[in-house]
Formats: sequence, C-alpha cells, structure tokens
Amino acid sequence: MNVLRRLPLYRLLLLCGVVLAAGISITALALALGSGATPAPKPLAEAVHDAIVGPAPAGFSAEVKLTDNLLEGASLANDAGGDGGEGGLASSPLISGASGRLWVAADGRTRLELQSEKGDTQIIYDGHTLELYDAATNTLYRYTPATATKRAGGASRGLAHPGVQRAGGCEHQLPSVAKIEESIARIREHAKLSEAAPTDVGGQPAYTVRLSPKEGGSLIGGAELSFDASNGIPLRAAIYSSTSSSPVIELSSSNVSFGAVADSVFAFTPPAGAKVVEVDGSSLSAAHKHAKPSTTEEPKLSTHGKGISAITVLESKAATGSGGEASGGPLAGLPKVSIDGTSASELRTELGTILSFERSGVRYLLIGALPPAAIEALARGL
Repeated sequence: MNVLRRLPLYRLLLLCGVVLAAGISITALALALGSGATPAPKPLAEAVHDAIVGPAPAGFSAEVKLTDNLLEGASLANDAGGDGGEGGLASSPLISGASGRLWVAADGRTRLELQSEKGDTQIIYDGHTLELYDAATNTLYRYTPATATKRAGGASRGLAHPGVQRAGGCEHQLPSVAKIEESIARIREHAKLSEAAPTDVGGQPAYTVRLSPKEGGSLIGGAELSFDASNGIPLRAAIYSSTSSSPVIELSSSNVSFGAVADSVFAFTPPAGAKVVEVDGSSLSAAHKHAKPSTTEEPKLSTHGKGISAITVLESKAATGSGGEASGGPLAGLPKVSIDGTSASELRTELGTILSFERSGVRYLLIGALPPAAIEALARGL
C-alpha cells in the first residue's frame, strides 16, 4: 500500500487502466470459452464422426421456422383452391412458409406443426404411416407404404446411435474417421463439399456443411446442413439458388430441447367432419392393376445436356379429343407462354422451370434446373 501511495498520480491512473483492461479481457475470454455456443474447429470427417458417436438424446423438440421462396413471383391464381390462391396451394404454410414446432421421439416418431391464419398444418409420422392434415380444407391425407406393415413390429433406430447400430437384427459399427474421409473424397469427385464451419443454431453448438455443384449454368446454387456438434441431430437445412445469397427453402430451429417427448404429442385426431384421403401403396397398386389397358404408345423419356444443367423431356401421345394445354393439360392452370404459336403452360420457380404443351398429337413435358429462356429454347427445337 505504501508503494501505491508514493506513486505519482499519472502512474497510478495508468496502472488502474491496465488492470481494468486486463480484467475486461479475462472476463470476456472466460465468457467466450464457457458459452459453448460455437464448437471447436475440426476437419469435416472428425466433426461428423464425433457427432454420430456421441450420446443419443432421448428425444428432440424445438421451435422451427420454414422459409419457402420457391414459387416467389409465380402466379398460382388458378391453383387447386380455385379462389385466387386464398384457400389453395398458395396459402399452404408448406408453400408460403410459416413458424411452428417440431418434435422427434427416440424411436423416430415425428410431428411438425406449422401455424397459419387459416389453421395449422400438421405432419405426423408414427414409424410406418405418414399423415398430413390441412386445416384450411379440413382434409387429412394418410400415406402408408406397402412395406410399412411388415416393419411395424420391428424396432426403429430413431435418434439412437451410441456407437453400435442395429439393422435387420444385425449389429454394425459406425464408420471410422478413415471411412468417413473416403466417403467425403468420393463426394468431392462430383461436387463441391465444404469443411465443417463451427457455428451455433438456436443456441446449440453446431457445424455447417455446404454442398454445391461444380458445374455452372443452372439455378441450383447449393445446399447447407447444420448439425448438432454433440449428437449429430440436424438443426437447420437450406437450399440456395445460384441467383441469390438468401436461401430459397430453409428450415431452422430455435429453443432446442433434448429430452423425452410425451406420447400424447404424437396422438392426433382430426376434427369432426374432416375428409380423409387414403393414399396407401396397396390402393395405388390395385388402381394400376385394374386400370383399363392403354391404347397409346409408351411415353418416351430423353435427356438433353449433361449434369445438373440437363433438361428432361417426356413425350407422350396426347389424349383423344384433347383441346390442347389451355383446355385441360396437367399444368393447364399455370401462366401461358407461346412456343412458336402453341400455347404452353409454364411454372417458373427459383430452382428451375417446368413447361408443358401439345403439338401435332404429342404432349411434351420439359423439366430442368434452368431459367425459363433455356427451357423454352429447347421446346422450340423439338
């Protein structure tokens, strides 16, 4: 204390400043190291390996936000709702985007709830049946794959991955870092795959990986996946267009919680009077089996171009008495463009284009991850 009292005033102030700055720096460093929001940098193979061999959570729940700009700018006035998009496709939370909540049980049961002004959209998977309830139309769509019944009695892997997995009654070890590196190398032969970028999603330590095409010229910019650093659970997924830095489709989570999910969460009963549409594999097979034999020629499928910028063309014989695309083609309700004087229906999206038209008794359907001009140019040459 005597030493401090004998110091000149300016030196005492300088010493206080140094101590204060050091204290602030140490505190900030301690907070940064203790927050755990951003994991330590790791090579991609190591980050994936450490995540999938980590302890499996008993369940997962989170608030989610779905961003969907796929049909941004596309005219859907004549969609399935038939009322300017106010009650049909354009108003669906799956198309317009929405916020909601996601639950996943340890055995794989899943429930996604997206909220909208016209009522929530529910997507529920119980391990063998997938249900989608649309409150706007009070309709429940139920899909049961033909093989689901056979698997119903078996155990579901769900979120479990504690070092050893079971599949079909057999045990197999999770891949080593070397095996993961081999898989990464094979992927990079065909596409660009980034390293694992440390980040946080909803306050959870996570790694983000981006996959993008090596070839240019298409509307596909790439896709990103963010997974929890400690257990590998996906926390965010996004798809990008080559024309924008913002995601076209993104599902992100926040307020993440790991823990058991009550069985009651997955119990859903549609309101009284709801229309139930069964879309199971057996009924589809039966419908195909008893369908009237076709007298038309088999459709012809061809590909023009290579890689991600290729255009797929499906040619089939037009139905007898068809009045062309404008009078009832599969995409008849979409905006029209002229292909050398022929009316064609065209769906423009942020990730590609679909074009349909009839000419000389042939119906053409063109699909490609390209701008409309490229699809239309090929159509004119067919």
